[in-house]
Amino acid sequence: MTLVCFAVKEEAAPFRKIAANRSDVQILLTGIGRENSERAVRTAVARRKPGLVLTCGFAGGLNPELALGTVVFSADASSEIAARLRAAGARPARFHCAARVATTAAEKQELRRATGADAVEMESQAIHAVCREHGLSSATVRVISDTADEDLPLDFNRVAKPDLSLDYGRLALAIAKSPGSIPALLRLRKNCRSSAERLAEVLSKIIWSK
Repeated sequence: MTLVCFAVKEEAAPFRKIAANRSDVQILLTGIGRENSERAVRTAVARRKPGLVLTCGFAGGLNPELALGTVVFSADASSEIAARLRAAGARPARFHCAARVATTAAEKQELRRATGADAVEMESQAIHAVCREHGLSSATVRVISDTADEDLPLDFNRVAKPDLSLDYGRLALAIAKSPGSIPALLRLRKNCRSSAERLAEVLSKIIWSK
């Protein structure tokens, strides 16, 4: 069984359709951030030990060469998984696991300088740590949903609850205060959907390829 982890349902939706009724795949929504993902994965592997754990979803680009929709990966797992990922069109990359959303191009540039990472996300480090503890093969497979030179339309850290999930009341208030952000938010939503679809394509190829 392959355990495929996503932080939120928007990341998982296209793959969920592809994997419907597959008994060899379990999709786990962990919640955002290290604490949520660690807790969720620990519970999942205690119930049923998987053969492979994939930590998946969106990533912010730090490497300017990474275009929107590029699928990137880092494999703690066997070289076979890495080869299958390359064959499916994914690019090897170095990830930085952050405690907050990188919302501006300037912040991404500083993260690139400080860490040397190609992409930033918020869950994989914790998930890999649990997998190493249990002797499980794992890999990070992410898709670039916003590029290195792109500012996000809002500071999503300011509209998050303490558990890092989106506070829709705060989001509505932020939009009301900045109605000019609406076109950019709609564009981001469209980009995230297309990026999630691209990620689902790659995941289906590597999980069920022979």
